[in-house]
Amino acid sequence: MNVYVELIVSALLIMGGLFVLLGSIGLLKLPDFYMRLHTPTKATTLGMGALLVASMIITSVRNGGLSAHELLISIFLFITAPVSAMMLAKTALHLQVKIAENSRNPELADTAKQQEHPAQSEKTEG
Repeated sequence: MNVYVELIVSALLIMGGLFVLLGSIGLLKLPDFYMRLHTPTKATTLGMGALLVASMIITSVRNGGLSAHELLISIFLFITAPVSAMMLAKTALHLQVKIAENSRNPELADTAKQQEHPAQSEKTEG
């Protein structure tokens, strides 16, 4: 097997493993649901994508043809992860899941506050 292919696959495996590790650490360490939602959808998806590309390359080189299994898994992963994250975020907003005080998204914080106290927001508008 070509040394360059092995180097590329090794680099993709290391990069993918690091992104999955960072996504998992972020899932544990971030303070609220909305911040924790980003790590599996961004870092972990990117890490799994790198692992799947590495698997696709090594399988294609060894078997001499294109590997469709990893490609289909990658497409499914990149389509479903953002959709599921959006649905989880909408459900959390609907259920009024609390936002951390140090959140850097003022629009999300304002939306959550309006949902917590709808009578107060109607008084200030009228």
